[in-house]
Amino acid sequence: MATAISASALLSSAFSGDRRQRRAARPAPRRAVPAGLTVRCEQSDKQKRQPLAALVPREQRFMFEGDELCGPDIWNTTWYPKAADHVTTEKTWYVVDAEDKILGRMASAIAVHMRGKNEPTYTPSVDMGAFVIVINAEKVAVSGKKRLQKLYKRHSGRPGGMKEETFDQLQKRIPERIIEHAVRGMLPKGRLGRRLFTHLKVYKGSEHPHVAQKPIPLPIRDKRIMKSS
Repeated sequence: MATAISASALLSSAFSGDRRQRRAARPAPRRAVPAGLTVRCEQSDKQKRQPLAALVPREQRFMFEGDELCGPDIWNTTWYPKAADHVTTEKTWYVVDAEDKILGRMASAIAVHMRGKNEPTYTPSVDMGAFVIVINAEKVAVSGKKRLQKLYKRHSGRPGGMKEETFDQLQKRIPERIIEHAVRGMLPKGRLGRRLFTHLKVYKGSEHPHVAQKPIPLPIRDKRIMKSS
């Protein structure tokens, strides 16, 4: 009987010891950092012993002075435009005369400058483009038989509310809508596209109310933009 009791005591002590070891090996729970305090990770001894020149790759050290080796690696950081890089009041204004210009080719050139793809600082998710003014919208041209075959559809939202009209009919009724429709389809779909679309100003006739912005002619490199007679 005594031997059985001693054996059970030994087993229980062994299991309790393993339980204590497992409890000690558990990681301590993370504590929330109080507000107003900052957590700073200290450098290890290996990092402290590391020479400053090792922060910059060996093939790039010739570009830095002696006191610049301990700074950040400026060659491996991606540039992203800040708010000061695309201020609305500092954007360029362009003006283009739509008389006898092919609709699609002119609209693509306008969309490129509105998005800022002609700038070296172009960023797809940021408004880096310019404002574009289009005059003589009623004189825009199309190629082939599009004047009679190209259709514009709109729907009132009610059953049977679909309406269609040709390019020629819409040009006589609202000529500005033709250019706006063409450029809108070449802009991004979403918040950025809706904001960029406000940079397009289309007018019927040769006058526009944006003389104070001092617009410059829109540079168009496409030689086939003019309709051949």
